[in-house]
Amino acid sequence: MSNKKNTTTSRSIAGKIIKVLWIALFAGLFGFAIFVWSVSVDFLGLYGDLPDFKTLENPDNELASELYSADGVLLGKYYRENRSPVSYNELSKNLINALVATEDIRFEDHSGIDPKGLARVLFKTILMGQRSAGGGSTLSQQTAKNLFKTRGEASQGTLSSVPGLRMLIIKTKEWIVATQLEKAYTKDEILTMYLNTSEFGSNAFGIKTAAKTFFNKDPKDLNIQESAVLVGLFKAPTYYSPVYNPENSTRRRNTVLNQMRKYDYLNQAQYDSISQLPIELDYNVESHNRGLATYFREIVKSDLLKWTKENLKADGKPYDLYGDGLRIYTTIDSRLQKYAEESVDEHMRELQAKFVSELRGREPWVDSDNRVIPNFLETMIKRTEAYRVLVNKYGADSDSVKIKLNEKKNMKVFSWEKGEIDTVMSSMDSLRYYKTFLQAGFVSMDPHSGHIKAWVGGLNHKYFKYDHVREGKRQPGSTFKPFVYAAAIENGYSPCYTVVDQPVEVNIPGQPAWSPNNADGKFTYEKMTIRQAMAQSINSITAYMMKQISPEVVVETAHRLGITSDLDPVPALALGTSDVSILEMVGAMSTFANKGEHIKPYYIDRIEDKNGNVLHQFPARKTPAMNEEDAYLMLHMLQGGFEERGGTSQGVPMHLREGNELGGKTGTTQNASDGWYIGLSKDLVSGVWVGGDDRAIHFRSWISGQGARTARPIWVKYMTKVYEDPTLGITKGTFEKPEQPLSVELDCEEYQIQTDEYTDFDYDQRSNDF
Repeated sequence: MSNKKNTTTSRSIAGKIIKVLWIALFAGLFGFAIFVWSVSVDFLGLYGDLPDFKTLENPDNELASELYSADGVLLGKYYRENRSPVSYNELSKNLINALVATEDIRFEDHSGIDPKGLARVLFKTILMGQRSAGGGSTLSQQTAKNLFKTRGEASQGTLSSVPGLRMLIIKTKEWIVATQLEKAYTKDEILTMYLNTSEFGSNAFGIKTAAKTFFNKDPKDLNIQESAVLVGLFKAPTYYSPVYNPENSTRRRNTVLNQMRKYDYLNQAQYDSISQLPIELDYNVESHNRGLATYFREIVKSDLLKWTKENLKADGKPYDLYGDGLRIYTTIDSRLQKYAEESVDEHMRELQAKFVSELRGREPWVDSDNRVIPNFLETMIKRTEAYRVLVNKYGADSDSVKIKLNEKKNMKVFSWEKGEIDTVMSSMDSLRYYKTFLQAGFVSMDPHSGHIKAWVGGLNHKYFKYDHVREGKRQPGSTFKPFVYAAAIENGYSPCYTVVDQPVEVNIPGQPAWSPNNADGKFTYEKMTIRQAMAQSINSITAYMMKQISPEVVVETAHRLGITSDLDPVPALALGTSDVSILEMVGAMSTFANKGEHIKPYYIDRIEDKNGNVLHQFPARKTPAMNEEDAYLMLHMLQGGFEERGGTSQGVPMHLREGNELGGKTGTTQNASDGWYIGLSKDLVSGVWVGGDDRAIHFRSWISGQGARTARPIWVKYMTKVYEDPTLGITKGTFEKPEQPLSVELDCEEYQIQTDEYTDFDYDQRSNDF
């Protein structure tokens, strides 16, 4: 009887326990459902926001804006996170297999949450106490985390500060978003979004950037072992970096390969073979200081930032250059850009060596009498950021500023001979070192379209940030003379008009008398045509023409043709005494090659959004500047440098001149501080400037520093490379003549016969010694 009673009691207790367990289970499930619901609606703001359906349909993910050349080459990017998207069809099958095998083998079978994986993690973590059991996150959950920053502070609510509860809330959010993603997107789309939004280290965000950074490949071209290396980075990008931790990366790669073998994406023989291979990288982190057109990219960036402030998206917000994935198409031709950069590099290496040799250890900063300028570096250092920082910290009169400026420290410096050098220098040492470098700028333009085709702003953008094409302005010297002669041509003077090479004095009320010497300090006292005078760059005859026309007319002519800088209306302007940029000089000279129509140089063709919709098309800005005949006469004048005896372009090699019409003008300023050359062909107008960052830094020999030796060789190298590349479609040939017959005789012998002899002032037969 007692046993029966005990049995009944035991059954009753067991029944109660089971009942309690069932109640607890249902209560737990109900409570968890309520919890999930409350998280999904962010009840009372306790949990933090979740993305709504509209956001899920259009996830907001930062994309780098991309800058393209006219021939479709990616020149550079603007970004906070270096990320460019790809489509599923652009992914290697090896990559997809490695990802699924390692991160989510049941990816095709679940709907965002993997019950088996979750149960495994709970069992190993709770019952077996294994901390390395993993999080059980599916690829859908990881995509949710990447896209919507579910673990960021902005997504947290009041309860997120409770220990232990924070991670449960985060995981719940990721489960909810993952299931919603599964409803909104296909499996292929989710997998692609995950690869596009993941971080790989080395400033690479997204698979396209990662494949380029580590292997210099597109994602579709990744082989099995490369795919395994990149998938291995998901666990810890730095710890498993093939660059910084190659042994860890190899172990992790082999783990991924083993997963692929385990799930039959590889056979045993493939695994055995590939797992023994070393990791072979073609590593190159994208940088604003590397690649083509580095100076140009910075110039465009400043223009684009201005554009983003002035143009709004449909939602009323301004565009974000660093996150909206804009596509900017420029007029630059990557091949011409490459040739321009090579030409500057090749010549400036040689020229710098000559400059250093001429210095013979002397300081390069000298006055007009070649005497070293005292306290030059002490003055220059005060313009640097290093000086300003120290003054803010210690005060302008503190001895600490001088001590710190002369304190040695490790640094990397630029050199032509050895590239980047690791050395020990003080700030003063560094300033002294860099001030000995000659600088250069180069720009090339299609005169008929206004398109800038090549832009080299300096020697090396990492070490010399200043752009010498648009931002830098210097005296153009004799390269300004064509504008004097253009004014003369427009006022009825023929290229065959003759003037005597003798001293000229120009007197203008309120201004000092001006009487320039020729470059060699001598006068020939011979008659010559103004074409010959411009070809030989005779100062006296240019001054005479300025006297006949007036500085005001020359200023008006130069501005009309395309010079935008302020010009002083003084007689000395004839010799280029007002500062201008290479860009405006090339733009103005292009007017001659474009039948007198000025096109403002431009370099951005259009801006598109990330979906390819055109946001802004930049049209050419054209202005009639001079009549077609006068423009052609100026081309004839500029050809004189190649054709007339003593022309300043006579040194251009015959392989460029044969079968070709070219125009050109050299320029050299006082003390050879600036060397210029503007060269014209039927297809391209290009300009070069060479000089020191400071006008006091120059060759001590005027002959060594003249534009024909410092600047013109860059143009020669560039045009040689251009003509050797048949893919460009740029050929030798003649300048296009006006449709109507010329009203001016270009044969000067015939001109003299047809024109009554007229001398503007008496011919002086004195000795040519002046």
